[in-house]
Amino acid sequence: MISIELFTDGRYKSIPVICGPTASGKSSMALSLCQETEGELCSMDSMQIYRGMDIGTAKPTIEEQGSVPHHLIDLIEPTENFSAARYKTAALGCIQDCLSRGVLPVFCGGTGQYASALAQGINYMPIEVDPAVSSRLLSEAGEKGYEALHNELMQVDPESAAKIHPNNRKRVLRALEIYRQTGNTMTYYNEKSLEDGPQYPFSLFAIEWDRDILYQRMDMRVDQMLEAGLLDEVKRLRLMGLTSANTSMQAIGYKELFCFLEGHVTYEDAVSAIKQKTRNYGKRQLTWFRNMGAVTWVNPEDISVIREKIQV
Repeated sequence: MISIELFTDGRYKSIPVICGPTASGKSSMALSLCQETEGELCSMDSMQIYRGMDIGTAKPTIEEQGSVPHHLIDLIEPTENFSAARYKTAALGCIQDCLSRGVLPVFCGGTGQYASALAQGINYMPIEVDPAVSSRLLSEAGEKGYEALHNELMQVDPESAAKIHPNNRKRVLRALEIYRQTGNTMTYYNEKSLEDGPQYPFSLFAIEWDRDILYQRMDMRVDQMLEAGLLDEVKRLRLMGLTSANTSMQAIGYKELFCFLEGHVTYEDAVSAIKQKTRNYGKRQLTWFRNMGAVTWVNPEDISVIREKIQV
């Protein structure tokens, strides 16, 4: 692990990572911390990486980007695919750049996989699956059902099977593909990926709200996005040739408005679905960060805890 004290004149001992559910005020807190420390903000959001998806991803405004340098946003076109492995590579490059200039990188976002990639130092090991293996598994799923495949996974890799819901067909297939092709389980590769540990010292913080107040903030965020022109943004993306099949268009807000524009639901039902799915996503985010372990939960209006923990 590389000590950041060497790069920041001994002012800081760890890199702050500000997590939390959507609409919890992460960006505001991170901006304040950057201004206090003369740091630079590094996004940790899996949807802000897409160019042209600004309103629905709550991307920093031009004014905010002008007040503090921002990184790891607008990396790719919405037609492209991305991964946690690519994010980790880009994030480590960003850290190296900031520290080489004596600047503190401040990470901020709600994508749990990205936070884990950095804080746990996950070393992703891409496994190219033989199409024949995938095809055979899909045939078996058609013949026996996905529950039978999950039962098989329970026999060969009980740890993974316990974490993967039987209805999560994609992950069930992926775990069995890995096992059948390599003879090793997904659990084996997950454990192997953590052997090196994080490259830098990170301190994780998550913002904590009363649940009812947080849900009110989420609903208000959705209303603000719609007032700011989210529907027009989705229309423009459709005109660019994007469809609901694109990974980027699976983002909450975009997917539901696509359904409205395609005539599958009413506008009111689409808005209601966005709000409900935002709340559901917020629950999953909270669960992820609670399960990460060494996370300090902070008051949304008090950055003193963060400042004290990262300073030497």
